[in-house]
Amino acid sequence: MGMSLAVKQPPAADRVYTHVKQAVLDRRYEGGTLLTEGELAEVVGVSRTPVREALLRLEAEGLLKLYPKKGALVLPVSAQEIADVVETRQLVEEHAVRKAVPAPPGLVERLEELLEQQKRQAAAGEFAEAAVTDRCFHAEIVRSGGNEILSRLYDQLRDRQLRMGVAVMHSHPDRVAKTLAEHEEILNALRSGDAEAAVDAVHRHISWFSHLARGEAR
Repeated sequence: MGMSLAVKQPPAADRVYTHVKQAVLDRRYEGGTLLTEGELAEVVGVSRTPVREALLRLEAEGLLKLYPKKGALVLPVSAQEIADVVETRQLVEEHAVRKAVPAPPGLVERLEELLEQQKRQAAAGEFAEAAVTDRCFHAEIVRSGGNEILSRLYDQLRDRQLRMGVAVMHSHPDRVAKTLAEHEEILNALRSGDAEAAVDAVHRHISWFSHLARGEAR
């Protein structure tokens, strides 16, 4: 592979990667859909080589399964995957919030801003925007620990969670009110420097998701 190729290639592969990932996450490509290289090359307007590269990346992230000469199957979300995501989020976030006590300067202020923003968005019925702010609130706590590997892992987890219909849950009015109250609890625990209360609040906050995913609760 010549240098010029190496330099030119990433943008094309990145474009395919972004296109497919978005479509899988917001469920335009549902679980069970078979995507062919030719089709994707056409849709995105690139050759097949970057398509293959992008699909390999998505397979590594657990979103697709590649079948030589056939294409890529969008993996359906399984109950096991939901359980795995919840368990891993618990581990990462409980660890992160414990590490965030005593709260580093700026963290509490930043979380206060995000919570205010989320309240405004929820009140205005801007649920997609509120979901993004929600995600920032959690990511801010994880990032405050300064562990790059955990932060990247966490972002991937939240990506995978998007496919699990989380957007739908976020627009459920009861759930929105509960989320805001639980974020307030996490914030208060961090403010008062109570690590155990913070861990407990995070644990309960993430657990509801597994019940909801199994269809047991609202």
